[in-house]
Amino acid sequence: MSSIRFELEAESRADKGKGASRRLRHANRVPAIIYGGGENAASITLEHNKVMTALSHEAFYSHILDLKVGGASEKVILKAVQRHPARPRILHMDFQRVRSDQKLHMHVPLHFKGEEKAPGIAAGGIFNHLMVEVEVVCLPANLPEFINVDVSRMALNDSIHLTELVLPEGVQLTALAHGAEDHDQAVVSIHMPRIEVEEEPVAEATEETAAAEGAATEAAAGAESGGKKAAAEAGDQKEKGAKKAESADHKGGKKEG
Repeated sequence: MSSIRFELEAESRADKGKGASRRLRHANRVPAIIYGGGENAASITLEHNKVMTALSHEAFYSHILDLKVGGASEKVILKAVQRHPARPRILHMDFQRVRSDQKLHMHVPLHFKGEEKAPGIAAGGIFNHLMVEVEVVCLPANLPEFINVDVSRMALNDSIHLTELVLPEGVQLTALAHGAEDHDQAVVSIHMPRIEVEEEPVAEATEETAAAEGAATEAAAGAESGGKKAAAEAGDQKEKGAKKAESADHKGGKKEG
């Protein structure tokens, strides 16, 4: 268990409901609740800025916290945080009381150590972090702040599973509680990066180009053919007109004679 301590000061609140919570937020307070430990749930408020500072520490999420309400101090853990979807505002928090003789279920972050020394990296591989935290069960005194994962010896195509994690004394993984055979998932692996080559649609482009060129050729041929036909028709009309004129002249000449 880490020696870091987190202390929060809270005030009791009697008014409840959405309207009351809205007024608290306008006053820069965070509505919250404490429950568990064989006692009744209690509604409290905390100062928003101090809460934001505490939440910026990774250890705050997996730590035993000292929560002072009035003149009393309680050991609690953070169970839930409700955040504003668009603004850096905390809307609500849930805390669970801790009893020294009762085991906790907590999510603890994984810290991967020695990545730059791994032989698989030197061979051109990359790490794939399949998990970034694990759920543990332990007594409050044994709760770790994080769990180290040594990856400095991992070669290409190696992986580390849950059963290979080095856990502190008194700490168990919830995922392995029902047997490791079916629940021993991989935590991290190392492999060569996938290179996705985009296939150029050469054939398709060629076909489209050929089709376009064919259409253009047909259009040009059609236009040329149409021009020749029109010219021929115009020539025929001109020839017919000349013949008619010649015939008329011939008839006129006969009458004069």
